[in-house]
Amino acid sequence: MAELSAAPGEIDPRSGFCAATRTFHSVRTAGAFPPESLPVTAAAYAFSLLSSPLPDRPALVDAATGIAVSYPSFLAAVRSLAGGLWSTLGLRPGDVALVVAPSRLDVPVLHFALMSIGAVVSPANPASTAEEYAHQAGLSRPVVAFAAPEVAAKLPGHLRCVVLGSDEYKSLSSAGAAAAPPPVAVKQSDTAAVLYSSGTTGRVKAVAITHRNLIALICAHAENREQVAAEATEAGEEPPPTAVTLLPLPLFHVFGFMMVLRSVSMGETAVLMERFDFGAALRAIERYRVTLLPAAPPLLVAMIKSEEARRRDLSSLLVIGVGGAPLGREVAERFAAVFPNVQIVQGYGLTESSGSVASTVGPEESLAYGSVGKLASHLQAKIVDPSTGEALGPDQRGELWIRGPVVMKGYVGDDKATAETVDSEGWLKTGDLCYFNEDGFLYIVDRLKELIKYKGYQVPPAELEHILQSHPGIADAAVIPYPPRLGV
Repeated sequence: MAELSAAPGEIDPRSGFCAATRTFHSVRTAGAFPPESLPVTAAAYAFSLLSSPLPDRPALVDAATGIAVSYPSFLAAVRSLAGGLWSTLGLRPGDVALVVAPSRLDVPVLHFALMSIGAVVSPANPASTAEEYAHQAGLSRPVVAFAAPEVAAKLPGHLRCVVLGSDEYKSLSSAGAAAAPPPVAVKQSDTAAVLYSSGTTGRVKAVAITHRNLIALICAHAENREQVAAEATEAGEEPPPTAVTLLPLPLFHVFGFMMVLRSVSMGETAVLMERFDFGAALRAIERYRVTLLPAAPPLLVAMIKSEEARRRDLSSLLVIGVGGAPLGREVAERFAAVFPNVQIVQGYGLTESSGSVASTVGPEESLAYGSVGKLASHLQAKIVDPSTGEALGPDQRGELWIRGPVVMKGYVGDDKATAETVDSEGWLKTGDLCYFNEDGFLYIVDRLKELIKYKGYQVPPAELEHILQSHPGIADAAVIPYPPRLGV
């Protein structure tokens, strides 16, 4: 992979822009990664960061039942299941396992167990159709599926299926407790997960994410936490408490998948919701003293307009992490007015980038409403004019390209789509219309292919949606192009 280099003096310390290479560089402090030559799985790396003795708090909590899994129990369950996957099912490094289930306590255990032996986790939406599962299985070619009882019948008939919670599934842990898997040499460049994405456009694709990709993301999250703690200490304040994260996000989505990996690697607590329900989410925040809530913008709109949100004791909530879609300044300002003690952290990422590309870090950056923050450490970016291919500078709009250790390995079984999305120099073309300002903050304008052309003007649907959502009488809005009638 070719590298663009720039002398430190050529990089603007505010924006991160290098005029010589027309490239934006991260302005964040970059921590050290494990050497790329070191054989290690993402699961093993996450566990290596845990304190000794293990954290004295739950690793996982079921929001509906209150059942909690301690860190010693979680690690023991992962080890036992990994042994059964190896000795009884015969799974080996590189084997793909389809996982189709709602966000239940056994799902993270299964994800970590699979990754720990070098098998590939491939989580899929339990609400998909039989035809969609057939397409996904055709892409990732799993050797086994693990499915919730209610969805097992929809999976392809030729695929071996182990039903979660069944006697067969429970026996895997029993067998593994007596037969731990042998040490496996898994390269960081090996695939850890296959996630399903529509790609930058078109039908669903299978995205190969490596152990190195996930390790890079874990490191970036750890660096962000250290920055927040350092800023608090410098200000004479107490560092924020260890996070209790409510996850209304599905674990088959890159956002939810990565948030569990992050939570475990940092010794935090993840509260899982099997399915999202607004009232249940508010009750969970109150009951479990949730401090961090990852969410999409419509949840903020709902909280602003909810009388129940005002009645509930949400005083534990310190941070709401926004991703999945652009958050308009108007919505952010209204949320801050209603919940002044909750910091809004905005972020941006794709399945193809294994998760977060940029985010706001700390109270000061969180006030940059409308921005998704600064480029994560170890990353480079370009803003490219979609018409000319010219790399642009600060405050100029174009397609965002990114490069760095979080960029996917490629689309499984689709070399053509991979070549169209990641060029020969490793640049991932995101398909998003963006710009960086002079302070290095990234702004997402809209999807490049969703722009509406009106009388020669480019109209981003997201901007119209933000305006509509700012109206107190509108719960949510979606803007799509509508062809003009002839003669108008």
